[in-house]
Amino acid sequence: MTSKTTMTTQTAATSAPAGHPVLRVPPAAPADAAAYFAASLAFHTDVSDIAAALATAAETGAGPGFAVVDSRSTRAWEQGHVPGAVHLPTADVPRLAGALLDRDVPVVVYCWGPGCNGATRAALALASAGYQVKEMLGGMEYWIREGFAHETADGTERRLADPLTAPVGADDCGC
Repeated sequence: MTSKTTMTTQTAATSAPAGHPVLRVPPAAPADAAAYFAASLAFHTDVSDIAAALATAAETGAGPGFAVVDSRSTRAWEQGHVPGAVHLPTADVPRLAGALLDRDVPVVVYCWGPGCNGATRAALALASAGYQVKEMLGGMEYWIREGFAHETADGTERRLADPLTAPVGADDCGC
């Protein structure tokens, strides 16, 4: 039995010109796409959502409900990190996670940015050790580019938001 979804996907693929750069591999069926994107949200969050949750926690005096972990080197940590983050380099996860993190509190891990898989490796190490974990998309690069305050060895800094990553003059991107 062929579903309507499968027929629609096949129609889009067969109606695309030969060699079409986008549709040469047809889109997934809607149910498959929904499952994939739901799973992605279970594994990832973004800097704006983290910043909003931390701001709400600061305003209400309640904890954010998760721990933020910076998985980079000490030198990188000193250059700038998310306020309140725990410094836990990826290589130290097996040895130090139990002393620094509560297994009952979800963890959000980050590294430099989208071109770095250090947060993914740290997330794997934490999940393998029994922690609930998400990866912060964009890492420290996008935290800074979106204009959020960050702590350095010299104090707190904040840059203007990069208009290519965050809307100018708005509290959120609306997504």
